[in-house]
Amino acid sequence: MGLPAPDARANESDRGNEMRMVFGKALTVVAALAIATTALTTADAHGPTRRKVQEHVEINAAPAKVWAVMGNFQDMSWLGPVEKTEGDKGNEIGATRKLTLKGGATVDEELYKYDAEKMSYSYRITAVDVKVLPVTNYSSTITVTPSADGKGSVVEWTGAFYRGFPNNDPPPELSDEAAVNAVTGLYKDGLEGLKKKVESGS
Repeated sequence: MGLPAPDARANESDRGNEMRMVFGKALTVVAALAIATTALTTADAHGPTRRKVQEHVEINAAPAKVWAVMGNFQDMSWLGPVEKTEGDKGNEIGATRKLTLKGGATVDEELYKYDAEKMSYSYRITAVDVKVLPVTNYSSTITVTPSADGKGSVVEWTGAFYRGFPNNDPPPELSDEAAVNAVTGLYKDGLEGLKKKVESGS
């Protein structure tokens, strides 16, 4: 039997190259899917992700006047649900406070940043029942700045936290959605209350 003609050998070589390219692309797709699946599995294994909430309110008053009402870490009387604030070390870094809410529940918090000049402070919750606020590892910053027109103030309240249930498959009341809704509601109501208090002069 004779050898294949040169054109036949060339065609077989081309077909071989095409097959290798097809298999190569298929392997690349399989590898990409495997990596994606591994990433999703790893993310699930690590449980919840950190959530953030940011709310603000414009107040018809000078920043200094607003800060005078809410800038003392030891006085949270401007926040509606709070009945009493007890604390230690004033506005020093590491200061603590215990908020007693209407109904008797308590929230323990610690100050970790305070800048009177920039009218801003940051704190973290050190103890709270998730039935009261369905979050864990919560930290927050509240800041007063002049409004764009220079005639008033803007108060911004931001928070970062994990949901109240640290593992996978949380119950509805301790889910990411429940945590975000609870903190968003707290911030909106709190800032509206602060606005009314400052603008009414009460």
